[in-house]
Amino acid sequence: MHKTNSIIMRAPKRSIFETAANLELWPRILPHYRYIRYLERSPDRNVVVMAATCSGIPISWTSEQIIDREKIEIHFHHLKAFTKGMRVVWRFQESTTGVLVEIEHDLQFRMNLLAPIADKIIGDFFIHNIANKTLRCMKTYVETMANKVVA
Repeated sequence: MHKTNSIIMRAPKRSIFETAANLELWPRILPHYRYIRYLERSPDRNVVVMAATCSGIPISWTSEQIIDREKIEIHFHHLKAFTKGMRVVWRFQESTTGVLVEIEHDLQFRMNLLAPIADKIIGDFFIHNIANKTLRCMKTYVETMANKVVA
């Protein structure tokens, strides 16, 4: 399964990247995220339990987060739950209209026979849906912060 979600954000690239990397902030700015609990924490690597809702359905998973400040990328590796083994990459690319923020999800299903069904349920219903909401809400937050006037 391969899914890509993207959006243009009009804010400084570094600000968008740091907001996306700051998982502690997510439940405050992304209303579909219920909580994020740190199991391990360091400046460039975290292991977290992430919990969100998708169309009212509560879901959670454990993920390793790698923050690559040199490449300006954020990598996630899902360690537990239905998406165990999934690789996620957040990329940030300057464009003429703003910063293109792209989230790529890649998952090799453990049972190939069920892959077409799992792709529709896990890929389309859950992952694509949650990633779109995440990008839209993060866009609102970073663009509001970028346009705030400080007195």
